[in-house]
Amino acid sequence: MAMCSEDRISSLPDHILCHILSFLPLKEAVRTSIISTKWSLFASISTIEFDDSLLSGLTDRNVDSFKNFVDRLLKFPDQVSLDCFRLRDGISWNDEDHDFDVSGWICAALCRGVKEIDLFLDYFGCVLTVPAVLFTCHSLVTLKLNAECRKIDVPSDVCLGNLKTLQLRNTVVDGDSIHRLISNCHVLEDLAFIECHLAYASALNIKTPSLKRLVLDLDVVEYGDFNNVVVINAPNLEKADISIYLFGFSDRETSATHLIQGIIQGICTVRSLNLTINDVIFRTCRLPIFHILIKFEYGVLGSNGRETWLVEFLHCAPNLNTLTLNFLVVVETQWKVLHMEVPSCLSLHLKEIKILNFKGDAQMFEMISYFLDNAMVLEKLMIGMKSLSETQQSIVFNQLLQLPKSSKKCQVVIF
Repeated sequence: MAMCSEDRISSLPDHILCHILSFLPLKEAVRTSIISTKWSLFASISTIEFDDSLLSGLTDRNVDSFKNFVDRLLKFPDQVSLDCFRLRDGISWNDEDHDFDVSGWICAALCRGVKEIDLFLDYFGCVLTVPAVLFTCHSLVTLKLNAECRKIDVPSDVCLGNLKTLQLRNTVVDGDSIHRLISNCHVLEDLAFIECHLAYASALNIKTPSLKRLVLDLDVVEYGDFNNVVVINAPNLEKADISIYLFGFSDRETSATHLIQGIIQGICTVRSLNLTINDVIFRTCRLPIFHILIKFEYGVLGSNGRETWLVEFLHCAPNLNTLTLNFLVVVETQWKVLHMEVPSCLSLHLKEIKILNFKGDAQMFEMISYFLDNAMVLEKLMIGMKSLSETQQSIVFNQLLQLPKSSKKCQVVIF
């Protein structure tokens, strides 16, 4: 007797089927309609992502069918609200032959109460003028914009009352527009500038009382009269990741001081700090006291006096618990002749040190000896040796075990 297999999946409630479909690429979700009419619920999925795989094989003959499909997916009434609408890179949205209505798609997603929008904006021209309604959408919780080295034109009317996460990537930062944007996000908690360019802005003012986490990854290029200032006023900030790269400065020390001072003063309330900067910056910066800082990761581009500045910084972080060092350039250091008072955090609080990109050179051993000599309560020293062979790692590890330690509890671990 023939056995009939039961289609248990299709018998599931609609909301569960929609949840399953949300994990599939859009093309695969559409193909499920062949299985059963019940699976035509692809039009009700809550995550819509357009990428280059979706358009692979698209020809002049079927482009109209594709545009009709998108209209049906986004613009028909009685659709469920969207959790996420994403336009990935690798798509020629500005292709004149296809004439995609990208602005219309964005507006349709906003009309459906979308919570997260993630846009790669290479298709909007030299100055990015996205639909103005994007900046007054009350349903948005997360907004991510990749501007491909362009300035984002923020309208005068901005109200993003529920936005908690704002990420700007590869954007030319204009101080007035950005200030207008973030000052009207009253519950913003996560703000990120990733691989952005601070070339034309006279001032970047980040004044956000609700902000908890900040990423500031900026390339700063001198053009004419340099007068860039970054001011941070975020009293509830808990974590900051700061990377500042200076290019083309004739008077680098003066420019660096002018730029970095507002940043450093504005992040002194954080508990966790990741700092990557040109060496010229730390030589000119006056340090505040980081009273509640417990975790610090430090990377420097350059060579001069980094060990002196690092010890000075540790003096300003009396309660530091965890220290990670990522020196991107191996140069001469002077740890053996460092005549400075030992920071109190080394004597009282520092329990974990992680050193990345260790290459086994004498200067690195000097630095490690300094910390082992002075870190009285150190529990773990972790050293990254991925650039060394297994034989070299074994030799270096044995050498490290021979170094004297002030803390008897300290374990040396390589990774």
